[in-house]
Amino acid sequence: DAIFSDWFERALIFLVISCPCALVVSVPLSFFSAIGAISKRGVLVKGANYIEKLTEIKNIVFDKTGTLTYGVFEVTDIQSKKLPKDELLKYAAYAESFSTHPIGVSIVKAFTETIDSKLITKHEELSGLGIKATINEKEILIGNKKLLSKFNIQIDENEEKLSAVFISIDNEYVGYIVINDIIKTEAKEVINELKTLGIYKTYMLTGDKKEVAFDVGNKLGIDEIKYELLPHEKLANFEQIKKETNMVTAFVGDGINDAPTLANADISFAMGGVGSDLAIKSADIILLNDNIQAIVDAIKIAKKTKTIVYQNIVFIMLVKVGFLLLGADGLISMKEAIFADVGVALLAIFNSMRILNTIKDKK
Repeated sequence: DAIFSDWFERALIFLVISCPCALVVSVPLSFFSAIGAISKRGVLVKGANYIEKLTEIKNIVFDKTGTLTYGVFEVTDIQSKKLPKDELLKYAAYAESFSTHPIGVSIVKAFTETIDSKLITKHEELSGLGIKATINEKEILIGNKKLLSKFNIQIDENEEKLSAVFISIDNEYVGYIVINDIIKTEAKEVINELKTLGIYKTYMLTGDKKEVAFDVGNKLGIDEIKYELLPHEKLANFEQIKKETNMVTAFVGDGINDAPTLANADISFAMGGVGSDLAIKSADIILLNDNIQAIVDAIKIAKKTKTIVYQNIVFIMLVKVGFLLLGADGLISMKEAIFADVGVALLAIFNSMRILNTIKDKK
């Protein structure tokens, strides 16, 4: 009893219902909505693929200076062995005058006089160590203990544990400058929230001394702390963490020294304010306001996005399969078919737009 016109109509109904526009529109829209919602938190995501990666993070590795701390240093003490303190600070400021590192900036800031760059004839930044410069025909070394050790210059044993930069003039140790940093107010809360979001372990990699690193790490509740690391050692330690855990591992940093690790992380965050241009270029996600609370917000939004995407897929497939069966049996008309296509697409789109309201009330 088959009539061609009936089956032709059923074929058209089947064709309309099977149109995949609901999936094609709602899934990408969910990810674009997530990028928009995250951007409201002051975070720039470089691609929609990183939204899904955010939901897979199991370990997070932090740099210390400028990331967990403000990176705003102040000179709190100057100890000189042979020179007047003002003169020691002068040599230090001249040596650090071309540096963009927060420690160098703080030293230059403490030196209130104008710097005559003509007196600086040589200037070399030694990665992870400090600076070597020739100032007024004197060879200046300013940096950590490793820098002076490299040039066979001895530091007093009772001074080695200090959080300070050490200075030598013409290969003779002349004193040190004590500089302090401040932990970010939101840092401890962020570490605690990350653990509630399913982060298994937090790490801190820093070039600072053991005492300084553990003081900050223990206050924040960091699970594992590695200290006195050069840039290549940071990368090596990060790769080791990835290998040992075999889980998606994120890295959060800000400086030029962090760039290799940022580039090699499964997913990486860079500070957009205090961060160097190279770090920003190497990272996948940029925290424009340097607030690490945005990491928590981004993960929450990404998790909600993934949930909504799965909701849409399941809803769309159930409706379409159900209506396809009804359409093939001739139990529905073209009106219902249009609803199964356009109506379902609109419902999925409206559901996707809920992502924009994620953590709306949080400041």
